[in-house]
Amino acid sequence: MDALMTLAADPAVWAALGALIAMEVVLGIDNLIFISILTNKLPEHQRARGRRIGIGLALILRLGLLSTVAFIVQLTAPVFSVFGKAFSWRDLILIAGGLFLVWKATKEIHHKVDPDHGPDMFDGGAAAAVTFGGVIFQILLLDLVFSIDSIITAVGMTEHIPVMVIAVIVAVLVMLLAADPLARFIDKNPTIVMLALGFLLMIGGTLIGEGFGAHIPKGYIYAAMAFSALIEGLNMMSRRASRKRGG
Repeated sequence: MDALMTLAADPAVWAALGALIAMEVVLGIDNLIFISILTNKLPEHQRARGRRIGIGLALILRLGLLSTVAFIVQLTAPVFSVFGKAFSWRDLILIAGGLFLVWKATKEIHHKVDPDHGPDMFDGGAAAAVTFGGVIFQILLLDLVFSIDSIITAVGMTEHIPVMVIAVIVAVLVMLLAADPLARFIDKNPTIVMLALGFLLMIGGTLIGEGFGAHIPKGYIYAAMAFSALIEGLNMMSRRASRKRGG
């Protein structure tokens, strides 16, 4: 308790907490977009439950990883080299997660532009329970990738576990509050779905690049996403104005 009171009295700790919460919220956007797109494929009565389970899994994974933070830090140690390039377990996890995101986003884009696509191993012709389980399984895979990246980044910003725990909990609560409005907005605006899938492609490419050692400043990525979202917002306003003039 005395240690917690000492931390609470340190302005530097509060500054680190604020920065870490902001970072966790921003990193959570990627996770939230993926969860929203996947759960919108479920029957309407299962969507909210799917989102809550997906975000709950993200919280459990992050807190669980924080309890093994010493092990997580070791994931950055090189395990083998190829042509002089050393790879750690973190690199391999980021590459695998990036490839999964690129595959998933590409498949979803194909489904959008080609309505006569073949059966899907997760949602084609399967029972509702199997479909729900398949969606949760995919969310769990990406939750794991995003959680490891989030915790390793958090360790680089502060050494205080209580600060990391508070930041993770606050960020996940923000995700929980934003999940339903974001999912409904994506569902009601088909062009937003394609934009979100484009974001997932970019995020997947970024994860692969980082896994191979190419450091891509996240500020550039999120600035590009914000600019794209702004342009799409202007397009939506333009279409709405056109419909009013036409009516």
